[in-house]
Amino acid sequence: MYVVREYRRKRRNLNTLSYLFVDYRALIKREADKTKKRCLMYGQQLLHFSIRQEGEHMKEKDTLTEEQQQEMLAKYDKESAYRKDTGKWTWVISYLAISLTLFHLWRALPMSGGPLGSLMQGAVHLGTALGLIFLLYPAKKTGIKRSGVPWYDVLLAFLAMGSYYYIVFNFETINTGMFRPSFVEIIIATVGIVLLLEGTRRAVGLPIIVIALVAIAYGMFGTNIPYFGHGGFDWTSLSRRLFYTSNAIFGTPIQISSTYIYLFLFFGVMLTKTGVGQYFNDLAFGATGRYTGGTAKAAVAASAMQGMVTGSSVANTVASGSFTIPMMKRAKFRPEFAAAAEASASTGGQIMPPIMGAAAFIMAEYVEGISYSDIIIIGIIPAILYFSGVFMGSHYEAKRSGITGLPKDQLPTMKGLAKRADLLLPLVAIIFMLVGGYTPTVAALTGIGVAFGVSFIREETRMGFKDVIGALEQGARIALPVIAACATAGIIVGIVVITGLGGKIAGGLLDIAGNNLFLLLFFTMIACILLGMGLPTTANYVVTATMAAPALINYGVEPIAAHFFVFYFGIVADITPPVCLAAYAGAGIAGANPMKAGVNAFKLAIAAFIIPYIFVYNPVLLLQNASVVSLIPVLITAMLGMAAISAAMMGYFVYKPYWIERFLLFAAGIMLIVPGNLPVELSGFALLIAIGTMQFFRKKKQEEAPAAS
Repeated sequence: MYVVREYRRKRRNLNTLSYLFVDYRALIKREADKTKKRCLMYGQQLLHFSIRQEGEHMKEKDTLTEEQQQEMLAKYDKESAYRKDTGKWTWVISYLAISLTLFHLWRALPMSGGPLGSLMQGAVHLGTALGLIFLLYPAKKTGIKRSGVPWYDVLLAFLAMGSYYYIVFNFETINTGMFRPSFVEIIIATVGIVLLLEGTRRAVGLPIIVIALVAIAYGMFGTNIPYFGHGGFDWTSLSRRLFYTSNAIFGTPIQISSTYIYLFLFFGVMLTKTGVGQYFNDLAFGATGRYTGGTAKAAVAASAMQGMVTGSSVANTVASGSFTIPMMKRAKFRPEFAAAAEASASTGGQIMPPIMGAAAFIMAEYVEGISYSDIIIIGIIPAILYFSGVFMGSHYEAKRSGITGLPKDQLPTMKGLAKRADLLLPLVAIIFMLVGGYTPTVAALTGIGVAFGVSFIREETRMGFKDVIGALEQGARIALPVIAACATAGIIVGIVVITGLGGKIAGGLLDIAGNNLFLLLFFTMIACILLGMGLPTTANYVVTATMAAPALINYGVEPIAAHFFVFYFGIVADITPPVCLAAYAGAGIAGANPMKAGVNAFKLAIAAFIIPYIFVYNPVLLLQNASVVSLIPVLITAMLGMAAISAAMMGYFVYKPYWIERFLLFAAGIMLIVPGNLPVELSGFALLIAIGTMQFFRKKKQEEAPAAS
């Protein structure tokens, strides 16, 4: 309307026929551009004013309440669908949970003599966990809202604990090499295995149970399968191997879970209780909030720091996203992009050193000659590349949408952040201990102790007796799904090992790929993603490391590169359509279309689908046979490649590209990250510079056009 009124006014003021020679199209365009700029200026002023006015009420109006977060988690995350009202059994659950945490803390202390043997430590660890699972997790999701615990779940809880504690009470007999189970002991083993599968179904989900049942059926009836056949086992022999030895249920996954993983999960609980999680958020917003698309970049940084501790992409998406997603939406990011940014960052947190979720501990046991401290150093560059890709995607999206950063007065001050820098001491302590050569057990205990000590510095974070008891109980509750998943994954791994299936699968993959490395990597990637859609990260890594990684190693891939390859693709399944649970959870908070959120998360995290190929073809990114001279060029070209690919995926570089430019940007990115081929890398760099130059002049021309007219 403004343009029309201006047009009519100027036309009426003309006293001659000269108006016939006026370019009214240029006039309208010029006035429209002025109006657009004025509206953008007023809109940003109104946005900043709105943020200032509603800042005090932001948490109440925009973030999810604790109850809403629990409902969201229960909907998208099987691990969080547990009973909240357990009635008279609350005290029993608390006692078991606190006792389980104290048991792990005690056995981690040097004065206790260290962990018990794998069978005894694993039996206490798993038996108590299964008892808690049956008391907390209902058989059906509808049972969450039911008050109390049904009698049959109480019975199952005590049966599960009894079957596994039988190993503890009869350890001397069972641990002998000549042990042959009696009929009663076969019944006990059968009950223990069945209840483990049922407990895992409740706490983790159905897909891993289907795979475990197929593995058990293969162990008993796989004698006549062509190529993949084996000698066969009856149930007596198979149940003894699965239940009474340290090669299956009590194999490497549950051994690591009962020592390292449990302590680091409890460390994550201590960080939450002492306010470190909130400090991560403030630190991220203080560092990145004022830049273009600052809310999205801050969300990525905060979720990366929190996700490395939680070990669950869905849980971190809901916990962090309840605050960051409304902030991104307020800054005018599209809802599906806000959900995608949070989901991709939360998922990537599991590859972020030093914690890296839980699978890194098991990797340290699977890869010969590599310690956990080595893995956290090796994982730094891939994590930097991943989050650089997500940052770049957020930046390009913000530039394309004209979204600026938050005003300075709405961000935490560096002075205020510096006053709370002591909250980082627990992480610093863990890194120092690991780099210093101490075991993960000692590092975790040190981090827990430092976190507890730091909490006393401020009154608002000081932990009283009730807080300590709550932390001990919460430590057990968080660990339950991981314990169940590790034990069930142990069944699958045990079957693969005792039947020789692992070698047959490795050979089959090599045959299908025709000894072509790229095809072998591609098929392995598909298998990892498909498994990751139904398995938790830890269980997925255990299975793929047993079945798929050997094929890569047999081809000649560096062992650490092969294990990182399957580790990465197991993780990104949470943001890979069509089953991308982290993106679905973010979409639920953002009120966005789940599938669109999944597609956007895939585009943002495209680096995670490319980086594993880079470090397989060029292990220098994993610091294998690397020097500063060889590492820096590869890192620079990889970063440039990530920038080009992110620009192509998000639809913005220096300026909005034509479709052919997006295609060329993607091609330039691939050329830049091709390792060991200098002419191809230089060609990609030249193509990137050419596209950037053309877009720069096109942008300049577009900006100067209204003024010239």
